[in-house]
Amino acid sequence: MSESAASWVRCDVEIALPDGVRLSGWHYAQAQAGRPVIVMSHGFGAVKTMQLDLIAEAFAGGGFNCVVYDHRNFGTSGGEPRNHIDPWQQVADCREVVTFVRNLAGVDGERIGIWGTSYSGGHALVMGGTDRRIRAVVSQGATISGHRTSLRRFPGDSWGRMAQKFASDRDAVFKGAPMASGAMMPDVKAEDIARNDLSIDDARPGNSSADWVRATPPDKLKSWDNRLTLRSLELYRTYEPGAFVAQISPTPLLMITLDNDTVTPTDEILSAYNRALEPKRLVVLKGGHCDLYAYRRKEAVAAALTFYKEYL
Repeated sequence: MSESAASWVRCDVEIALPDGVRLSGWHYAQAQAGRPVIVMSHGFGAVKTMQLDLIAEAFAGGGFNCVVYDHRNFGTSGGEPRNHIDPWQQVADCREVVTFVRNLAGVDGERIGIWGTSYSGGHALVMGGTDRRIRAVVSQGATISGHRTSLRRFPGDSWGRMAQKFASDRDAVFKGAPMASGAMMPDVKAEDIARNDLSIDDARPGNSSADWVRATPPDKLKSWDNRLTLRSLELYRTYEPGAFVAQISPTPLLMITLDNDTVTPTDEILSAYNRALEPKRLVVLKGGHCDLYAYRRKEAVAAALTFYKEYL
């Protein structure tokens, strides 16, 4: 499926959810009808303009339709409270997106792939294990265990202090206050983003989300608020997508990880891969978590594209 950019066009789409929220997305539509379609969404608090356009363009150039969307409460999608992440709500929304693409004119709704990264890499595992409409699963830099990863991020007594904050926030909301929120990346300042003195392809952010954001062109960050509700962190701890990995088979699975990922730890991803059943494939790249969106992006995309061509 070798295609030129002239063989596809990007169109804006809106996906209506049962509760009235509308997700904002792009359809990378193939000129030739009947091609497979890949459903794509970003990770924890990120929006589709943060390199998902570059990844979708590569998939579209390989002959695939792509539907890329912002999660509810983020980017140009609707939903309240803003900047709030409920992982199971995101999974439920993803099911509705799959239904949307199955009925999208010009695509082969029987050949659906899912692609997820970081938090949505976990969603891809859940979807692959529970939704047989999915024909191929690509999960890169995936969240495997919110509980174990939270304990790493908040070691010792710091997790107890976080638990106290969660309890206080719930008490305040019960009494009528809005959910507490704060900066997702406190060390990212407006002047850092405006400077943008390094191209995304040359950037090597490693595990630093802040360095990744600083290397992202400012116009790509217009719909990104750099805010997150405190409860999003509480719900992160409850999310265990790795529990679904053995259920994905017989749907083909590709897992992509970095050899020094401390955000979604490499050892967790390798352990989950070992629990998965065939058919499965593993790609390990050099670097840290956010390198998947920068100088390791093209390698990860090439591996996914090869996988989709084989199984879709």
